[in-house]
Amino acid sequence: MAVSILSHEVSDLCLGKPALSSLSASATVGDALSALKRSGDLFLSVWSCDRLHHCNSPRPDKVDFEECKCVGKVCLVDVICFLSGEDNLKNPGKALQEPVSVLLNSKVPGLVRHLEPHANLLDAIDVILGGAQNLVIPLHNPFTRKKLLSKSAANSTLHNSREYCWLAQEDIIRYLLNSIGVFSPTPNHTIESLDIIDSESFFTVHYDDPAYSALPLISQSLIKQTSVAILDTDGKLVGEISPFTLNFCDATVAAAIATLSAGELMAYIDFRDPPEDLLRLVKDRLEERNLGPALDLIEEESGISSLSSYSSSSDEEFGMGRSGGIAGNSAGVRSTAQTIVCYPWSSLVAVMIQALSHRVSCTWVIEEDGTLVGVVTFAGMIKVLRERLKSTA
Repeated sequence: MAVSILSHEVSDLCLGKPALSSLSASATVGDALSALKRSGDLFLSVWSCDRLHHCNSPRPDKVDFEECKCVGKVCLVDVICFLSGEDNLKNPGKALQEPVSVLLNSKVPGLVRHLEPHANLLDAIDVILGGAQNLVIPLHNPFTRKKLLSKSAANSTLHNSREYCWLAQEDIIRYLLNSIGVFSPTPNHTIESLDIIDSESFFTVHYDDPAYSALPLISQSLIKQTSVAILDTDGKLVGEISPFTLNFCDATVAAAIATLSAGELMAYIDFRDPPEDLLRLVKDRLEERNLGPALDLIEEESGISSLSSYSSSSDEEFGMGRSGGIAGNSAGVRSTAQTIVCYPWSSLVAVMIQALSHRVSCTWVIEEDGTLVGVVTFAGMIKVLRERLKSTA
């Protein structure tokens, strides 16, 4: 069975995947924001070429093929973190005219990697364990040349006359879970005994800390596909600031990050319509700091009446949502207070199922009294299953 799994190609995991929505590297931050709203996607792939020119050519030459590559991805959280900077809050209009590359520069290289569809599953796992978040895979396109010519004229998903999808850690975990018996008895072992609890390199802030102090942590959690834990004075987990939840807000939450405490921000983003007292607090503090342009952005963006909701496609890897475990409201997007938790004695398979069912890529590990122990990530799960495959192959 282990040999059978390893022989599977990554194209097997691409069945039913939608083609990537894309953005040219020459686009602006404002272009990215508009495209995210328009497409409804949580992420946009960024390509090194201009899709309106040689990327969609039905007959690309060798140079074009080599140049036209996916160089990264952007999401609303990238835009929010960028706009939350002091200088950008003073002049958000100018900030939105900056090239989209400013959203990629803060990220480590290699988060997005190209892989051919005939690569085997083990290759994909090794690339992900090497630091990749997403694998860009060409889709099989049953198009004739005539169809390609007509399709490329208006379609932003074609590059080098091909459409692409991407695979993420969640896809790998879901695929492996379907054959979980192959890994026995490892899935039944506790996460503590498997030593996959990260108890050192996770991110935390205290409830009363300024939310802007968490900005670099939010950016890093986006890269590591985790969240920022919010702790009380006793070190107990009371909630989190999750990039996934922020991805369902709109760009105006940048003003909330700049003015609220971490606990207040958690409450602010828990609601599609933030409480009136918090909205007033944000406006008052912006006025106190002479950040009128940021206030204008809020009123122009959404009338400060509601937070945008972006629909998630079924293959989005960034499932950092939450559900039950602490407490929370019943807003359409799961509350930051409904943080997914497990315990050191939880089994690996239980945590896998828990994470997949709630579309989260990290699960906080706590003691019975709520004290935070660490976090378990998809990457940690994949690593231990990869080691098990090596021992049985």
